[in-house]
Amino acid sequence: MSRSRTPDGNPIPSVWAREQRRADQPALSRDAIVREAIAMLDADGVEALSMRKLGARLNAGATSLYRHVATKDELMELAVDEVTAEVHVPPADSPDWREAVTEAARSFRRTALRHPWLPLVLGQAGLAYLGPNYMHFSERLAALFTAAGFPEPSRAIETVFSYVMGMSSTEAAWLTTVARSGETEADLIARLMPAAQRAAAGHAHLAVPHAEVEEATTDPAALRDMKFAYGLDVVLDGLALRLPRS
Repeated sequence: MSRSRTPDGNPIPSVWAREQRRADQPALSRDAIVREAIAMLDADGVEALSMRKLGARLNAGATSLYRHVATKDELMELAVDEVTAEVHVPPADSPDWREAVTEAARSFRRTALRHPWLPLVLGQAGLAYLGPNYMHFSERLAALFTAAGFPEPSRAIETVFSYVMGMSSTEAAWLTTVARSGETEADLIARLMPAAQRAAAGHAHLAVPHAEVEEATTDPAALRDMKFAYGLDVVLDGLALRLPRS
């Protein structure tokens, strides 16, 4: 299998850094492999995905998969790139940069909650940022922040998406716990709340306000939305101070 190499002769461990060989099994395409891998990741998480299990789902041996994808790490790069295409970034000429960045951040969060494994593996997915969809996503973000007037757009992007990734990772992990419980989110919170309140007893600053307890047990999704929006507003407030004054 042809692989790009560094000057010292070592192969670069990324699907995006090697030439693609012609498929000799038309019925088993790389696209089909990636789609099935994403379905498995969405259903059962990263730990449940293996080339052997994936091959069984596709009625193909692991050897056949390796003709299209060299390693599981490469498969994760491809999966990350595929779902990144779902993230919407408004055009650079949007009239309100904050509104546009907020939409991009919310879109990434929605994508991450559809694919709970995404924020957990994105930072470990090798050279995933070299994929065509990820490059398109990054280019649109760079254009948006540049048009807004940020002197260092890459730093501004890193600041926003460090927050978005962190919040999405925590939220996705919680929703995975909810899914595995077999309960609704509101029911699980209601069952856990007495234990949480006992743990907070004696810690005056950790007591959860009654209004938040009420919302958590009646409309937890709305409470999660509010918390995400609050933090994002704080980040954008800070970034706005970095814009050159006209």
